[in-house]
Amino acid sequence: MEVQKILGHYSILTTARYTHLTSHTNSSASVRINTLMSSFSLHWGVVK
Repeated sequence: MEVQKILGHYSILTTARYTHLTSHTNSSASVRINTLMSSFSLHWGVVK
């Protein structure tokens, strides 16, 4: 419901149409997130 409000959709079905993940988009998102996170260096709770 919150995503529906943020996106300004009247119907939850519209939100569902635009926010579903396929196996391809899920895999692509995982690669992008892992690439982004590997650029950070964590040392005992400090992000550098």
